[in-house]
Amino acid sequence: MSILQRIWVHLRVLASAKRNRGDLAARLVRRPQLLVAQGTYETSLLLMGRMPAHLKTLATAKAAMVVSCEFCLDIGAALARTEGVPEEKLVALLEPDGNPALDADEQLVVAFAAAISASPAVVPDELRSRLEARFTGAQLTELAAEVAWENQRARLNQALGIRPAGFSDGAFCLIAQG
Repeated sequence: MSILQRIWVHLRVLASAKRNRGDLAARLVRRPQLLVAQGTYETSLLLMGRMPAHLKTLATAKAAMVVSCEFCLDIGAALARTEGVPEEKLVALLEPDGNPALDADEQLVVAFAAAISASPAVVPDELRSRLEARFTGAQLTELAAEVAWENQRARLNQALGIRPAGFSDGAFCLIAQG
């Protein structure tokens, strides 16, 4: 998926909010510096394209599961569907180890996301070695930034009481599963 396609997907999903539309923006507008910083980082992540988009999407969905952010799970499932990630891969995030629905790369990035989203965040040397053997330094940095930012999003959303917006209403969503 190209960078422009990914931006378009995000805009389409954001426009599909059915409720609680703009809750986060309404909070962040009170601190314009944070609104600009948040928007800049989100844009930076969208403009990076070394790591395949579906791997980043699965990793951020797993991170949202680990930290239990309902808004993140709601929008993450909608983004995954819109990006073409099959529902069976989202279901596989519930029990990813050895799950045949996930290929080796997907299992690797999901394990990484789970490790750095746990408290405390610990990436075992064996996992880091496997990641470094499979992905370039740029790809791994991009993945780490994406998952770390998902953790930031989740913590901010939870702290501010940001609720699901109905992005996944009527479709499979990890909220009800977690």
